[in-house]
Amino acid sequence: MENKVTQLTTVHQFILDRQNDFPYATGELSRLFRDIILAARIVNRDVNKAGLVDILGNFGSVNVQGEEVKKLDIHANIQFIKALSRGGECAAVISEEDEEISKVNPLGKYIVAMDPLDGSSNIDVNVSIGTIFSIYRRISPIGVDATLEDCLQPGSAQVAAGYILYGSSTMLIYTTGKGVNAFTLDLSIGEFCLSHANITTPNMGSIYSINEGNYKKFPDGVKKYIKYCQDEVKEEKRPYNSRYIGSFVADFHRNLMKGGIYIYPNTSKDPNGKLRLIYECNPMAFLIEQAGGKASDGFRRIMDIKPTELHQRSPVFIGSKEMVEKSEEHMAEFVTPFADKK
Repeated sequence: MENKVTQLTTVHQFILDRQNDFPYATGELSRLFRDIILAARIVNRDVNKAGLVDILGNFGSVNVQGEEVKKLDIHANIQFIKALSRGGECAAVISEEDEEISKVNPLGKYIVAMDPLDGSSNIDVNVSIGTIFSIYRRISPIGVDATLEDCLQPGSAQVAAGYILYGSSTMLIYTTGKGVNAFTLDLSIGEFCLSHANITTPNMGSIYSINEGNYKKFPDGVKKYIKYCQDEVKEEKRPYNSRYIGSFVADFHRNLMKGGIYIYPNTSKDPNGKLRLIYECNPMAFLIEQAGGKASDGFRRIMDIKPTELHQRSPVFIGSKEMVEKSEEHMAEFVTPFADKK
């Protein structure tokens, strides 16, 4: 649910008005958001005309994750790093697309982690995709290059996180730890305007989102939870609806607004999970908790996990609080994740 917006408020005005929430704010974070928003507008423009220029299709290489890189992934990555390099507030950028840290400004106070174009496997078929970002305060002293320690902070240390959804309308959804608000790009004025204020996700939903094509590779606890979701129990409004797009931003956004659970578990093929802890799981965990939901790896809070490497992966169970807790109950019944695998 969200409060109805009755007057036009741009994201820049909204950020300025909310600076009073932070007594020691000096404007750096606001300027960092300005740079992210600028890059988002550029990427949105190029996503919308991608079929008309040579930025669709494969780039002909793989990223650090071993996945095929799409041309638009590279383009988005470049645009965000360029924008974050101009403002001076960012000390370093870490990206799903880059193996190493991009050191930007030794005087910057913030570290930005990002998945520049989530859902890129759907680019060529015009499915909604997005950008996920996360912001941390650096730990190392101002004036020297950012360090690996700056980038390996737990999700609980985030000062802001959000995503941009490039879909039928372009939306920016973010939190600074004071609730979740969404802004829709008004093309007539070229500004993101407040469209959904103080979003809270339903405590209980009716949607479960998982790639059931991998069912045989799932842990027993996940298989049992899927069976629970499919059982017909009218007084509990089951079975739930299965909805899976395959673009994390799109699936997450639907469930945030309507109520539901998104699951990308570990499998026999990917025993550590598939999604990236720093670039995908942590920012979405921050958002869902601020909206009243929950995010878990099946056993523990996502934002309590201390990363040990930049491209660390994690299982994720995220969405409406009661649904995530029920999935954890099913996971807890099994001591080992693949008890049936010989």
